Amino acid sequence: MTTGKDAPTRSVGAAGTTFVYRQLGPAVGVPVILLNHWGATLDNFDPCIVDGLARTRPVVAINYRGVGGSGGKAPLKVAEMAEDTVAVIRALGFKEVDLIGFSLGGFVVQQIVLDHPELIRKVILAGTGPAGGEGIERVGPVSWPLMMKGMLTFTDPKKFLFFTATTNGRRAAKAFLERLKERKADRDKPATIAMLLRQLKAIHAWGRQPPQDLSGIGKPVLVANGDHGIMVPTPNSVDLVRRLPNTELVIYKDAGHGGIFQNHEAFVSKVVAFVDA
Repeated sequence: MTTGKDAPTRSVGAAGTTFVYRQLGPAVGVPVILLNHWGATLDNFDPCIVDGLARTRPVVAINYRGVGGSGGKAPLKVAEMAEDTVAVIRALGFKEVDLIGFSLGGFVVQQIVLDHPELIRKVILAGTGPAGGEGIERVGPVSWPLMMKGMLTFTDPKKFLFFTATTNGRRAAKAFLERLKERKADRDKPATIAMLLRQLKAIHAWGRQPPQDLSGIGKPVLVANGDHGIMVPTPNSVDLVRRLPNTELVIYKDAGHGGIFQNHEAFVSKVVAFVDA
């Protein structure tokens, strides 16, 4: 079976540019579309989650415009990322999909479900929050010091941004970062400072945006987070459950923003059960 380590990087034309993506898993079934966090390329999708989901269903990881090998400039609005993603889904020929959005990806997923509910079957929102949610406009001020700490200690900043400082958190961070290095060939182009800054403006705008009415979303939604998320504070997950009419909430103990990576086995099992239900 093709895995996240060797799935070929492909491209598709949509919305006036070229987007890169990777697809693996069976050829039939409702595909699961993966949308990732601020600054993430195709190589930042957790291989354990990708491979775990791909055992039973098609899985497609997509880059946003201006990210990695995708063309164009990174959009300054979440709504533009959502329209790009819809264009890619349609260009790939999918009529109905399940969406998994982590962090920034969760913002994009919410916008897609609001604007194009006909495309969506089920939704998973991880480590994310609603427009105007608590602390979202402060992602930059919270993140920059920890990113600088990573630079000064020659450490991937995701160790500090995504995981707690506990023994469990540090162990999970080490394992996660090692998994991201497993793919040796055909890696995506690295993130650029310009892309990071443009995406941060989109995140800041989402955090200052008036709250959206999510009460009309009837799609089943699974919300997951760690109990100590700092980038998108964990109370936003509770807020999403309050706003959405058909939701289930999972909070992982002793886990941070990357709670789904720390608890990847439990998360995959939960998502499979959720999409199969």
